[in-house]
Amino acid sequence: MTVNQLSIFLENRAGTLTKVLDLFKEAGILIIASSIADTAQYGLLRIICTDPQRAYHELERSGVAVALSDVFAIELDERPGQIAEIVRGLSEAQIGIVYMYSFFIRGKGLLIIRADKTEEARDVILRSSLRCVPEKELIDWQ
Repeated sequence: MTVNQLSIFLENRAGTLTKVLDLFKEAGILIIASSIADTAQYGLLRIICTDPQRAYHELERSGVAVALSDVFAIELDERPGQIAEIVRGLSEAQIGIVYMYSFFIRGKGLLIIRADKTEEARDVILRSSLRCVPEKELIDWQ
């Protein structure tokens, strides 16, 4: 029900993002969703991709600081308020959202959520009849 997401720590200087993206290109790994945030010293690139285990090992072998974590990839309908409903359901169950990001393409949306209580979040999501997109379907999902 969860998918693996890579969290990649990058120095805030020109060329570090290019190096990481080139590693994905050379390995033939497709990036499905990504988000980047920065602080004064570093950037944090989060990626959902077609082969997270292999990407993790390629990055690690290249000396890139990377971590793997489980996140939920929830399919969204094209209707206002759905994200608010999902967040409310987690909040009412006393589950914190560590981070989230989303996107829509061709009328379909995907909400990526990392919760502070993964098992409890899984139960809330199952009870609410939301569909989590399995990792193996992400390549065809778009």
